Amino acid sequence: MHMSLDGFVAGLNGEMDWIKVDEEIFDYIGKRISEGDTALYGRVTYQMMESYWPTAGDKPSASRHDIEHSEWYKKAHKIVLSKTMKDEALTNTKIIGDNLSDKINDIKQQAGTDIFLFGSPTATHSLIQLDLIDGYWLFVNPIILGRGIPLFAGVEDKIKLNLLGTRHFTNGVTELNYTVDGH
Repeated sequence: MHMSLDGFVAGLNGEMDWIKVDEEIFDYIGKRISEGDTALYGRVTYQMMESYWPTAGDKPSASRHDIEHSEWYKKAHKIVLSKTMKDEALTNTKIIGDNLSDKINDIKQQAGTDIFLFGSPTATHSLIQLDLIDGYWLFVNPIILGRGIPLFAGVEDKIKLNLLGTRHFTNGVTELNYTVDGH
């Protein structure tokens, strides 16, 4: 998840034009997510992803990143947290609208690799409150927004973390990779 130095994941209106990405970050993220097989989204982020990634790699101007991520996206199991969507006609996609804790824990017990949560601040807030996040993979951007949508909204109890590693990118972004203590 990309965030500002002051902990925001988007501007007040969902703006993300401040996020710094380049080939170095795309390559790094691409390698890491290729080790996983499941993507979790909130409804808004899923609809944004679904409108772009299934065909992004087919465009004549597609970058290597677009081609690789499009292929990964099409193969990945997708989980969408939504109370309004239905999954009857969705390929390789499961909608979860209730009993979030039980259903996510059931998925976590199944064979497979990491579940990556992409963007989706509202879904992230719900998962944090239910103690369902096992780790945080954060990309801290060198900007202070002052206002916006915070990553850790609604946190009522301390969440102890264990640092797995850091990485500094040439564009000024710093990766912080944590596991949640006790998970």
